[in-house]
Amino acid sequence: MPKTSGRLLALLSLLQARRDWPGALLAERLDISPRTVRRDVDRLRELGYPVVAIKGPDGGYRLDAGPELPPLLFDDEQAVALAVALQIATGSGAGIEEAAARALTTVRQVMPARLRHRIDTLQVTAVERPSARPHPQVDGHVLVALSAAVHAREVLRFDYARVSPPETGDNDHADPPPRRVQPHHLVTWGGRWYLVAWDLDREDWRTFRADRITPRVPTGPRFTPREVPGGEVAAFVAGRFQGFDGTGDWPCRGEVILNLPAADVSRYSREGLVEALGPHRCRLVLGSRSWPGLAAAIGRFDADIEVVGPRELKDAFAHLARRYADAARSGAARA
Repeated sequence: MPKTSGRLLALLSLLQARRDWPGALLAERLDISPRTVRRDVDRLRELGYPVVAIKGPDGGYRLDAGPELPPLLFDDEQAVALAVALQIATGSGAGIEEAAARALTTVRQVMPARLRHRIDTLQVTAVERPSARPHPQVDGHVLVALSAAVHAREVLRFDYARVSPPETGDNDHADPPPRRVQPHHLVTWGGRWYLVAWDLDREDWRTFRADRITPRVPTGPRFTPREVPGGEVAAFVAGRFQGFDGTGDWPCRGEVILNLPAADVSRYSREGLVEALGPHRCRLVLGSRSWPGLAAAIGRFDADIEVVGPRELKDAFAHLARRYADAARSGAARA
């Protein structure tokens, strides 16, 4: 039987790998008795890990969210991936650069020497596509507040800054009253963050630049979401910024779910619409001249992809999969 410390690390690694674990399966994977599994779970709880018991015929365990962040366990590849992601985040423009730099320093300090060497030799520099004007950064706390209001379906009040501040001493330019909206979607377009919302005072749909928003607290009452014009937020936002009200200016346009943060995807998809679905998940709507070209453009993201539609995009992914598989086989044969 492995030593207690080794068993605890192995148990923690398994609990982090999937959501629910039957107790019998954990015992089998660790080659220990169910009683030992129960004792080791208790030890993890004493260390601050929120392991909860699952009721049912077989019983089981789940590593749940807790009030505090306990020590985390990463394998070598996860630790390197985390460090690279933090390097990229230092130039994300989402207002988290300083926090990302501090987190990167913390992660590097606790890494073994072999991993520190890999990180030090793998320096990542995020290069933004040139634009006429630099995009202003958005405070990370603002993005969190907007996203929370969207998911909670609560009326949001905020101050909205003018593009050009008025000259001082002009009484005709008093600060406007706060905006009251029903927030529906937090998206990125062209490298900027926007809030799509129903303006309660103007009784119309509006898109607000997140870098000009200063949320007020507390939020207002909950509301029942209404449908955006056309029923699709991607087409609505594209129409507002590109001057059309159809489904888009590309002959082929598709929608996917990516297991990546919205901030990471938006930096490399300036022509697409990105909607945050969570801290590590987003929706991407993108256009192209052809379906294979669209599938290839989406496939460049190193993440799991869920195709929402249309059917032509799914067929294009299948077509490229066969083509890439043939290319791999032909390359292996020549080798």
